[in-house]
Amino acid sequence: MSNHINDITKEKWVQSVFPEWGTWLNEEIESEQVSEGTVSMWWLGCTGIWIKSHENTNILCDLWCGSGKRTHGTGLMKKGHQMMRMSGVQKMQPNLRTQPFVIDPFEIKHVDALVVTHIHSDHLDINTAAAVNKNCPEAKFVGPKEVVKTWLSWGVPEEKTIVVKPGDKVKIKDVEIVALEAFDRTALVTWDNPEESLKDKLPQDMDLIAVNYLFCTSGGNIYHAGDSHYCNKFAEHGNKYQVDVCLGAYGENPRGITDKVTSIDMLRMAEALNTNVVIPVHYDIWSNFMADPKEITELWKMKKDRLKYSFKPYIWQVGGKFTYPTNKDDMEFNFYRGFDDAFSIENDTPFPSFL
Repeated sequence: MSNHINDITKEKWVQSVFPEWGTWLNEEIESEQVSEGTVSMWWLGCTGIWIKSHENTNILCDLWCGSGKRTHGTGLMKKGHQMMRMSGVQKMQPNLRTQPFVIDPFEIKHVDALVVTHIHSDHLDINTAAAVNKNCPEAKFVGPKEVVKTWLSWGVPEEKTIVVKPGDKVKIKDVEIVALEAFDRTALVTWDNPEESLKDKLPQDMDLIAVNYLFCTSGGNIYHAGDSHYCNKFAEHGNKYQVDVCLGAYGENPRGITDKVTSIDMLRMAEALNTNVVIPVHYDIWSNFMADPKEITELWKMKKDRLKYSFKPYIWQVGGKFTYPTNKDDMEFNFYRGFDDAFSIENDTPFPSFL
């Protein structure tokens, strides 16, 4: 970049600082050698994760590369929006994006499958689809019927797509992806036509618009609940399948809204699924749904002995790696702090007293 202010433009500024992490995380994931008997994953923000197996299979799920509100506009909610339908609100939802972009989608390589849970745009992203389609020509695009329909409308070749419904299994190299029922009531009140009322009509078929996934790997099984709310049928999934790690869309619901899983229901979900680790996600991304994940930890401490919980909560950070079972007994993530080679060479200060 030029060092003269007259050469600086908005476009040059954007290109020099965005995405904020550059290719740091892309490089980390690509170079990671996953140990035998383990599986690694990285949190990419919202419910986006990257799963990498020991056999070098790479699954990208729900990566969202968009933004929330960028202007106050008219100050009113878009007519027909699912939040308006849910609670009769009129004022604009102040959902500003609060997380930086930790990965560059257009530098993504070696993805074997892009997997999406449901139709909402903070999970089903055109930028991610474009990057994977261009950079990973052999990658499969896996999702429920309406997700695949959207991909096709964007130009994803049909032969790359795989439509799934609950009960379906898809093999991507060594990883088996099991589609399971979703419990996303917000998706059920999402409808394209803002002039059409949903009152007194039969609801949509959830299986066409949303699914949960179980990613079965040689190092453990990861359950991704998308934006599902709490449902008693989590227990049925836990009876039928081994779940080692589960991810749930946690958040602090604003007044009159039920869109995210609460802290107590994160624990209920973990107990129902018979998981070993429960990880809250999604609370990080929206300014109006932000929540403190340590509330989950504190409730777990209060209840674990009496209810004999066999799982632990894990508080992650966006851009961080979690490896199962290596990190299964950890309670929190922290980024590598560096400086482990301090004084590996002679330091250079005028006097020791400077230190």
